[in-house]
Amino acid sequence: MTTKKSILLGLLILPLTLALADDNIAANPERMEQRIKALSEHGANEDGGVDRVAFSEADIAGRAYIIDLMKGAGLAPSVDTAGNIIGRREGSEADLPPILFGSHIDSVPGGGNYDGDVGVIGAIEVIELLEASNIRTRHPLEVVVFSDEEGGLTGSRAMVGRIDDDTLSVMSHSGMTIGEGIRALGGDPDRLDLARREPGEIKAFIELHIEQGAILDEEDIDIGVVEGIVGIRWWDVTIEGFANHAGTTPMNRRWDAMVSAAEYVLAVNEVATSMPGTQVATVGRIHAAPGAPNVIPGEVVLSLEIRDLSAEKMQRVFDEIRAAGERIAEARSTPIRYEEIAVDVAPAPTDERLRRIIATSADNLGLSNRFMPSGAGHDAQDMALIAPTGMIFVPSVNGISHSPKEFTSAQDMANGASVLFNAVLEIDGGALE
Repeated sequence: MTTKKSILLGLLILPLTLALADDNIAANPERMEQRIKALSEHGANEDGGVDRVAFSEADIAGRAYIIDLMKGAGLAPSVDTAGNIIGRREGSEADLPPILFGSHIDSVPGGGNYDGDVGVIGAIEVIELLEASNIRTRHPLEVVVFSDEEGGLTGSRAMVGRIDDDTLSVMSHSGMTIGEGIRALGGDPDRLDLARREPGEIKAFIELHIEQGAILDEEDIDIGVVEGIVGIRWWDVTIEGFANHAGTTPMNRRWDAMVSAAEYVLAVNEVATSMPGTQVATVGRIHAAPGAPNVIPGEVVLSLEIRDLSAEKMQRVFDEIRAAGERIAEARSTPIRYEEIAVDVAPAPTDERLRRIIATSADNLGLSNRFMPSGAGHDAQDMALIAPTGMIFVPSVNGISHSPKEFTSAQDMANGASVLFNAVLEIDGGALE
């Protein structure tokens, strides 16, 4: 390389280099907290949380507030045909694929003020920092607010081409079908193909989010580096006994499906806790028939859910639970059968390179961090199908989420946004090459 070319290259990369080295560039906790509070006014309920379900008037009002924030930060917002809000900031090299980051603002009924919101407000904060520091990235940047995350990851699934007509006809909490809801947001359910991004079109996607669990809070750790989003498998488990009079049937002449069910529930817990790893197994629903206090249950139907980052691990957990069930069935003379329910949630590992970038960004900011799985679903799990994807967790106080008591401190939110800021610059600087 000639001396002249070397000088020119140095001048081109100098602003980025300085930005990466400037420890004074950090997210503003007070500004983020004020914006979280302002957003929470849209759909506020008497319990201190929000009822901002997707497609509702509150959701539409909250989206308008976010669009105004985007415009104030220098972004050019638009709504794609799936109802996703995309705030774009052009880069210096127009032919480069965009870096996407964001989350969602819709809530569950009776939800909290931080789930999804932190990722959106944090993404806008990153843009504010870039503008204030006069940093122009090479890649275009897109802040995305996905539609209807809580109702089925609608916006992100549309972006990766996984929405069909059956999905569009599903009734949402708003009282509209998903198709009608998309239209209410300014999208067009008849042209969802226009919202689709193909593999290679996006340089990377990063989602900042509250943990929704207690690990970071209990261990006093600043940042969670998400290793992946767990897969989910569901079964309906039927235990067959024999219904009979509860008063006239001796204890030694019973084929009590409920007793077998009780042993089965304990076995599920024992299997999941006895194996190394972070797998979870849950019985969350149980129904006994005929359901009378004076009748021995002749049938029990219960749910079984297993989650883990590894599909193989989930199968191993299920195999051990099934083996334990067979022993119970034989000892109690109560046959057990399984019906697997399709939930279409495969494990979604994050990109290993992005994990390192996020961890290094946290280290450079003096923030403690640990690698961990996400036990909840996120838009990131869909984006991982088409682009390198990473997630940044910040603490949830007491592990509470989907509740008005959900809380993350202003400083923790700012820490997450600062890590996101540095990660975006690293990606823009070629860290994924």
